[in-house]
Amino acid sequence: MAEFRHIVRVSGTDLKGDMQLQLALTGIKGVGQMMARSIAILVECNPMEKMGNLSDEDVEKIEKVLESPLENGIPAWMLNRRMDAETGENLHVTGSKLAMVFREDINNMRKIRAYRGIRHESGLPVRGQRTKSSFRTGSSIGVRRKKKGEK
Repeated sequence: MAEFRHIVRVSGTDLKGDMQLQLALTGIKGVGQMMARSIAILVECNPMEKMGNLSDEDVEKIEKVLESPLENGIPAWMLNRRMDAETGENLHVTGSKLAMVFREDINNMRKIRAYRGIRHESGLPVRGQRTKSSFRTGSSIGVRRKKKGEK
């Protein structure tokens, strides 16, 4: 058996070796608990096994599944970017590319002047929250009482 590693690097992210495999994989941006568990099962590793006990071959298998999840048996409904606007394909975006794609989506909404894009521009809530008492910014917050004699 290979020796225990305290830090394991998977797809450009350092993961703690003393965590369970299914929980450690959630440290990669774009990988949730369900995706992490399914990756562990596909690679034929125990999801409860410590990340530091994995062999180099298992880590390579995990990276291979993360690069192309559809070809490796992960269903399309589990991916985080289905029917991509540019390509029309089902993709799973992870790591720094996820932040870039998110930023591009917001900029596209701004460009086409969608309601959500306008709300992003003005710094207001995008998903329909009430704004009477929440999201108040600036120095003059609250109500000031008038003194006697003022109009």
